[in-house]
Amino acid sequence: MLMLFTCCAIGVSAQFRKYSNEFLNIGAGARGLAMGGAQVASSEDGNAGYWNPAGLVNVIDHPNISMMHADYFAGIGKYDYLSAAIPVAGSYRTLGFSLLRFGVDDIPNTLFLVEPDGSLNYNNIQSFSSADYAFLISYAQVIKDDDEAQISWGVNTKIIYRNVGHFAQAWGFGFDAGFLYRTSTVRFGITARDITTTFNAWSFSFTDAEKQILYLTDNDIPIKSTELTSPRLVPAIGYNFMLSDKLHLLAEADFDVTFDGKRNTLISSDPVSIDPKFGVEANIANVVFVRAGAQNFQRALADGDTLNQKRVWIFQPSIGAGFKVGNVAIDYAYTNLANQSNPLYSHIFSLTIDLGKKENKEKTGKGSFPQLDKPEPPKKVKGSYPVP
Repeated sequence: MLMLFTCCAIGVSAQFRKYSNEFLNIGAGARGLAMGGAQVASSEDGNAGYWNPAGLVNVIDHPNISMMHADYFAGIGKYDYLSAAIPVAGSYRTLGFSLLRFGVDDIPNTLFLVEPDGSLNYNNIQSFSSADYAFLISYAQVIKDDDEAQISWGVNTKIIYRNVGHFAQAWGFGFDAGFLYRTSTVRFGITARDITTTFNAWSFSFTDAEKQILYLTDNDIPIKSTELTSPRLVPAIGYNFMLSDKLHLLAEADFDVTFDGKRNTLISSDPVSIDPKFGVEANIANVVFVRAGAQNFQRALADGDTLNQKRVWIFQPSIGAGFKVGNVAIDYAYTNLANQSNPLYSHIFSLTIDLGKKENKEKTGKGSFPQLDKPEPPKKVKGSYPVP
């Protein structure tokens, strides 16, 4: 019963929630999760629709499909992600579609466990699921692409559906926007999430028998309400160290900036707090990848401190690896959902496929690494609009 009302406890009026729609902050793809969520400046496949839609412009010539599955909390929570990126208009524009689900299934409903005479009837226990869904429609476009740099922008439209059995459901809607500047070595990106304030409109449905049980057990009966998610900015910077022709080391730092009050983060103030994320990736011949990251820096009580006075910094570490063969990339991440001293590990796998024959060879020019050859930009005829 406690699980049920934890899921259903929503305020009776529209208000900002500091941790609203948190399932959208988990991440997407084993590469990004292995790098501690530092992806805004470097995500370049179908997963970019989640991290920074501007990065979708690096999906060229052929569609790209990505999928991921993860079990959290020893399999209690299940997280699934599927995305598709489709280049259009001569590979200078890209459409993206992403679907996320985070759910906890088989939750016991003990509302009717106790019979009127006080006896326990375990046959009355039924189960339900609590699940959060999000569907993202992304669009990205190149602003500039030459030997010096590539500049692009992108937007997301988010449709959110959340349900707790038959007791509660919510529909939500919001927008994200992203920008990406990219050279062979330096990468700068920024994502503005929930820029128009994402909302969830909750409605609740209980039978008369359920309402009676809630009343007799002194539980409030929820009513319709609206939950608001405040905007946040995620600026990011990355640098690609070209150690040799076949060995590159990418380092990235993202800074999750929130404006909804003081949080337990590395930089904490009111109303602005900053939660940094750091990640590195060793790229060996663009075939083998080794990754590591750290995020979620917090102040917590030291282990073994019985007086609850000593506080220490903790963080959430992660490592991973991947390999790419032709058009297929398989990635793995090993993450700790708690911190470095209290292990709560999860294994995450993801698959990325480029649909189409690999006709173009990769290049490492000044404007990109690695990047497929793009068609020549439209030629401009004097006194007219650009024509092919």
